[in-house]
Amino acid sequence: MAQYAGVSFKRHGQIYFFTTSPFVLNMRDRVLVKTEEGIGFGEVMSLRDTLPEGLDAGTLKPIYRPATQEDLDIWQENQELAGESKKFCQQCVSRFGLDMKLVDVEIYFDKSKMIFYFTAPGRVDFRELVKDLVRAYRTRIELRQIGVRHETQMIGALGGCGEICCCRRYLRNFAPVTIKMAKDQNLFLNPAKISGVCGRLLCCLAYEKDNYADFQNRAPRIGRKYMTTHGAMKTLRANMFRDSVSVMNEAGEELDFSLDDWNAMLSPDQPRMAGHGDVSGEIPAELAALADPETRSAKRPRRAFRSQQNRPPRHEGDRQDAGRKQPERTERNEPHPRPQRQEARPPRSSSRPEAEERRDPRRRDRRRKSGTPRDGGQSPAPAE
Repeated sequence: MAQYAGVSFKRHGQIYFFTTSPFVLNMRDRVLVKTEEGIGFGEVMSLRDTLPEGLDAGTLKPIYRPATQEDLDIWQENQELAGESKKFCQQCVSRFGLDMKLVDVEIYFDKSKMIFYFTAPGRVDFRELVKDLVRAYRTRIELRQIGVRHETQMIGALGGCGEICCCRRYLRNFAPVTIKMAKDQNLFLNPAKISGVCGRLLCCLAYEKDNYADFQNRAPRIGRKYMTTHGAMKTLRANMFRDSVSVMNEAGEELDFSLDDWNAMLSPDQPRMAGHGDVSGEIPAELAALADPETRSAKRPRRAFRSQQNRPPRHEGDRQDAGRKQPERTERNEPHPRPQRQEARPPRSSSRPEAEERRDPRRRDRRRKSGTPRDGGQSPAPAE
């Protein structure tokens, strides 16, 4: 008997695990479970003897009981009420002129709460809408904004491959998909080709990322020249499906080799041209980073705080004493400010009279009329 059951509360929704004891359950059975929000009505989507990685058995709650025919009737009534409430909410949205699109409505089994899922390009002020919904249904109302990927999962659509979208068929959690995955697979970066119905990157780009990363770790770099036992060769392209590499020799002929044969041709005792590294054994850091799709460029490290002692001198006089150890500053630790140091400088005979003349223009005029020299020299001889 399976010990754990994965239950989904809505169609194509996330799976939550519960303990099955003391009930014996089968796939697609309807069950009732107790949650923090109240009684939930769900469907058994998975039966397992062991929990998925990351879950703790001590934190799981048990199945409340299997659903009865009366419970199925209540669930059917809730489905009909969800359709009616969706139409009513759409009318209210049109009346208030809100820029939002209603996607789906979920009603708890005991009608203690109703959730309206919607999409919108930005923030929406739906306070008046909530008042009308509470007045109409007399229960707790929650308007939850979702993304375009969850919208496609709820509505369903056909992908470019002609099949039902993966998120509608079996995907429960959305894994991150990056443009780097498309580049690693040598795909033409056309938004119409690598985007899904939702307008985001295709979820299937992440399915074979590990295979492509492993192949690129073993394959040589494209466009590089290597010295082999048959002479210098330049790599043109690599084929993951055939596990081969196409190269061009010195005569201009294009040749195909499997990766095993290519690695055997790269003898360790023979130098490679332009020093591009060993691609047969050691994995370059650029290719090793491709194995992790979430690898991003490392941020520039922050500069460490430099104390006053380690700070370089700013003046010419300080540069001569840069090798000496400067005393530590203690102004912050002293209770009173340190008095300023006064240096005795020899007075200059010419600076003081000039300063006084600037302060008193009449003194300057008297000096000019009397012919007194500024620098203390002899007076000029009177004109004859």
